[in-house]
Amino acid sequence: MVYITEDLVRKRAEHNEGQIFSLEEVSLHQQDIERMEHIDRWCRDLRILYLQSNLIPRIENVGRLKKLQYLNLALNNIEVIENLEGCENLQKLDLTVNFVGRLSSVESLQHNVHLTELFLTGNPCSQFEGYRQYVVAALPRLQWLDGTEISRSERLRASQRLEEVRRRVWEQEEEHLRRRAREKEEERRKKGGCWPAPEENREANKEENQEEEEENREENQEEKEENRKAEENPAPNDPEEEERLEKEFWHTPCAFTPESRLETHRHLEEKKKAKERQTEKKPASLPRTLITADGRVLNTNEPKLDFCFSEDEEHNSIVLTLEVYRHMDTSLMDVDVQPTYARVKVKGKIFQVVLPAEVKPDSSTARRSQTTGHLVLSMPRASGEIKVAKSVPRRTPRSSISPGRRSRTEPQRLEAEPSRHTHIDLANIVRRHSAQEGPLEAPRMDPPTAGGHSGFSEGFVDDPDVPPLV
Repeated sequence: MVYITEDLVRKRAEHNEGQIFSLEEVSLHQQDIERMEHIDRWCRDLRILYLQSNLIPRIENVGRLKKLQYLNLALNNIEVIENLEGCENLQKLDLTVNFVGRLSSVESLQHNVHLTELFLTGNPCSQFEGYRQYVVAALPRLQWLDGTEISRSERLRASQRLEEVRRRVWEQEEEHLRRRAREKEEERRKKGGCWPAPEENREANKEENQEEEEENREENQEEKEENRKAEENPAPNDPEEEERLEKEFWHTPCAFTPESRLETHRHLEEKKKAKERQTEKKPASLPRTLITADGRVLNTNEPKLDFCFSEDEEHNSIVLTLEVYRHMDTSLMDVDVQPTYARVKVKGKIFQVVLPAEVKPDSSTARRSQTTGHLVLSMPRASGEIKVAKSVPRRTPRSSISPGRRSRTEPQRLEAEPSRHTHIDLANIVRRHSAQEGPLEAPRMDPPTAGGHSGFSEGFVDDPDVPPLV
């Protein structure tokens, strides 16, 4: 049996910073709750309450919720509409797919003057003849019934035939109650006469409620003790027999009643607990060997992550990049760097790798990449080559380097007289004449020789085959 506890309500109050005294909306659906309690004392300002898909058999302990506007009790085991007179501001009530058979109990909602919407779809009373006319006439302020708007003409017709419809509804209601009594009797015989007293006969007394809670707690303790004994002395498992019983349970036809719904829930709970016990009984797997008896470190990669090594020459260190999942929280990782190996635990799975050289664990660092989310381990070498910083040579002008100091790789050129200008001076080819030297004189020519040619220089030989110059 699941109880409404303060921790459960506080967990559902995350949108209100965990404060329950000022809570205006709370959702407690699908929690297997079997009793409504404590809500009216802890959350007085509650306006919206979701309790659908539970095992609640009775509406109770909501009379103090004066500000409650919407109550959802769909998919429960409720048979009577009651104890809602104190909810003065109730505007919407959802009782879809319950077991409400006493249709006359809707008249208790006449005190809720602000009630405008009511859902009774899927209840036995919705199959009664004259069901809609009776509800419309019994609740004159109701505007919507089962999602359908109530028109003025429909309300007038229902009011005119109220007495006749009420008589037919009472007859069908009595027949339903007799059928429910037979169903309960059959259930008692099925259980061997050990069926608890009906919920309607319980007194809504605080002291008795506390006694019931204590009894329920004692029953839970006994159930836990029985489970412990069953774990210590397990019965022999026959898979074929279990499969046969499971198939028989689900294929045996039964009436849709609160008892059958509870039985189905209990069966599913037992299957769940049996599965958990089998999981706990499984022998734990032997721990993986990470270091052999002779001290040899083994490589392992349980999380099956890609990784790579690289060298950081500037800092003389080894860099290990482990490609962990990008959006994984860093708190799920545990890094351990040793001189000869590195170990990383990712969500309980171990990654271990032997390092190519001995490192300094105290100087190692671990960080996450901002772009990829990978885990990067930077581990300085404990002993290795001393890296000399490379100096960049300063460039000097070519003219300032003497020939003797030039690099051998630079090509050398031969010069006859390095002190002389290497280019040709064309300015002094023709001698310039100044005014002080007087007029220019024609160059003197030597007298002509016997051959009729004037000689310009000694040793000239006249060639008869060459014609004379004009």
